[in-house]
Amino acid sequence: MSQMPQQAALSNCPSCAEPLESDDRFCGACGYDLSTVAAPSHDTPTLTMGHGAVPRPAAPAEGGAPVAGAGPGTPGDAWQRGRQQPPAEPPSPPHAQPRPEAPYAQPGPADPHPVPPGAGVRFDRPAEPEEYPLQAPDPAQAPDPRQTPQTAAPDADVNAGPAAAVCVACRAGRVDSDGYCENCGHAQPRERDHMEQESGPVAAISDRGLRHHRNEDAFGLGRTALPDGTAASVAIVCDGVSSATRPDEASLAASRTASEFLLAALPRGTHPQQAMHEAIVAAAQAVDALAGEPAGAREHSPHQNAPACTLVGAVVTGELLVVGWVGDSRAYWVPVDRAAPAARLTEDDSWAAQMVAAGLMSEAEAYADERAHAITGWLGADAYELEPHTASFKPDRPGVVVVCTDGLWNYAESAEEMAQVLPLDAGTRPLHSARVLVGHALDGGGHDNVTVALVPFPLPSQGAGSA
Repeated sequence: MSQMPQQAALSNCPSCAEPLESDDRFCGACGYDLSTVAAPSHDTPTLTMGHGAVPRPAAPAEGGAPVAGAGPGTPGDAWQRGRQQPPAEPPSPPHAQPRPEAPYAQPGPADPHPVPPGAGVRFDRPAEPEEYPLQAPDPAQAPDPRQTPQTAAPDADVNAGPAAAVCVACRAGRVDSDGYCENCGHAQPRERDHMEQESGPVAAISDRGLRHHRNEDAFGLGRTALPDGTAASVAIVCDGVSSATRPDEASLAASRTASEFLLAALPRGTHPQQAMHEAIVAAAQAVDALAGEPAGAREHSPHQNAPACTLVGAVVTGELLVVGWVGDSRAYWVPVDRAAPAARLTEDDSWAAQMVAAGLMSEAEAYADERAHAITGWLGADAYELEPHTASFKPDRPGVVVVCTDGLWNYAESAEEMAQVLPLDAGTRPLHSARVLVGHALDGGGHDNVTVALVPFPLPSQGAGSA
């Protein structure tokens, strides 16, 4: 009998650059046939240098911006930055010849601004191809529209299980247990491609975007009560590092662990800022644990980075607003009445932020550089040192905390831009407003996963607000 040719193990799909397992015969994202393709010889490891601490942000300006509380690391005004969108690239069909992979961001040979000693930098934005077009339905195999579950064929087995799902692409083939169409081979939408959740006055949305094949973001929401009966809301948002292995698992583990830790610690009387710090540490430990699972993963992929993600979170009580973060996911403060200026509450752990802080480059120069979004802090087993940042505020007016990944703030970087995009009724309609923000990112190109959580902050006399 004939046998399939033996192939060398591939680390990424030649067609869409999706990470592969050693025994894959087809790409899990685009369905590309891997049996006749030789493994690429080049390697794209994470670029790292020694670690350096990111300075704590300065206090925000007077005149209506949030007033710093007792906690350390109070951030300053939002930075103004331009953004560049990647040029559009013609899509390829699922089974077309593979395109050359785009290299990861690498430092140029002549760098007039050397990185400060001991700075750990991670480049986590590999190039992503455009979406693949859906295959047109085959009229010959299309199901009979007259035959429905209520009018099944006479010889149908009435004791059979639930009917198999129909492919969203060709609308003719059945979807197998692996999530692929038996007719056209198209991968079906995953549960995490688009997620929405509302918990009282808090809401969050996560979307795959238009360029990625899977959603590597995750979030966690919840409500609880402090020992004195005061209500508290929690929102955690995590962004998986794309250059790491299993980034979707890392973000999910971190978001769940951090949110569950906060919801358990706050009722016990732990100060919200201390609880946030401990929640980030617990989330980091959960991500670290993924580096050893499954047992043989490292043997099959020794050159892959450990699972990693960024994290940003917010805790809102009757009088206090606490934020915590590691990486480049952000939190913004937007007053409801827009009478006072909006403000960014976090400071990025990124290459650009280090260059500006060290006085080596201006903000305009740093954020125009291709290395601007290389992160210098993350949760993961290969992080050099964990430095959770936390800050507390006591706002003097109602407002909304926007907690988001760079898939959103790339299209509204400054606090002023975020305030312009956020609907005026975000304090009372958080889920609707989150949909507006995600739509803004998708309309702008949707080059990354998009995740945002909105946490209203009413005055103490106004209670906990309404959904």
